[in-house]
Amino acid sequence: MLIERHNAILELARQLGRVSVDDLARRFDVSPQTIRKDLNELCERRLLARTHGGALLSSGIENVGYEARRIISSREKADIGEKVASLIPDNASIFINIGTTTEAVAQALLQHRGLMVITNNINVASLMRGYSQIEVVIAGGVLRHSDGGIVGEAAVDFMRQFKVDFAVIGASAIDPDGSLLDYDYREVKVTKTIMDNARHVILAADSTKFERTAPVRVGHLRQVGTFVTDYCPTPDFARIAAEAEVELIETGRQEGETTD
Repeated sequence: MLIERHNAILELARQLGRVSVDDLARRFDVSPQTIRKDLNELCERRLLARTHGGALLSSGIENVGYEARRIISSREKADIGEKVASLIPDNASIFINIGTTTEAVAQALLQHRGLMVITNNINVASLMRGYSQIEVVIAGGVLRHSDGGIVGEAAVDFMRQFKVDFAVIGASAIDPDGSLLDYDYREVKVTKTIMDNARHVILAADSTKFERTAPVRVGHLRQVGTFVTDYCPTPDFARIAAEAEVELIETGRQEGETTD
C-alpha cells in the first residue's frame, strides 16, 4: 500500500505535472533524502518518471493537463519562444500548432509586422487577435476543450490549402532515437500536414520532453530544419541532430559550453 505521503505527492504531480525534491521536502517537513526515497519508490511502480531534481507524472497514453503544462518550465519556454521568434523575419507566413511552447513563440512574435499566421490553436489566435499588423487565419474542425486545439479531418484539409515559409511545431515527447511523439492521433494528422506544407520546420520543445513518452508518432527529427530547446541532455541526441543536418539551438547553455 502506498503511504499517505506518496498519495499526496502523486496528487501534486497530477495538478502540477512536475514536482521537485526541495519543494516536497519543505512541504512535508522531511529531509530531501526521504523525498528522494519516496520518488524512487513511486518511479519503481511507474507512477512517476524521475528527472534531475524531482519527478514528472508518468503517463504514456495521456497528457498532463493544460494549466500544468503551461506552468512546467515556463521560464525555459519563454526563452525558447524568444529565440524562435528571432529566427522568423517580418512579412513571413507561419503555421503555429497546438502546445504551450508554441504559444510562447506566438507571444514573442507579437511585435513582428506583416506576418500571416495560420493556426489550429485557439489560444494563439486569441493572443494575436488585437495586433492588426498580424493576419491570423484559424483552422476549422473539432475543438478539443482541454487545451483549445482544433483537430480532425476538417483541420487537416484546411491546412493543405497553404504553403508557408515556416512551421513552428511542438512535441509532447521526444524519443532517444529522434522520434517526435504525441498523445492524440487526430492532432498528429494536423501536425504532419503542417510539416509537409512548410518550407522550414522549427521544433520548439523544452528538455522535459526528453523525459516523457507518448504513443503516437508524429515524425522524426530529420524532418525538422531547426530544433530550439533549453537543453539537450545527451550527446547521442546531439549527434542524431548533427547527422540529420538539423540546427540545434540550446537557449539554456552558455556560449562555448558543449553537451557532455
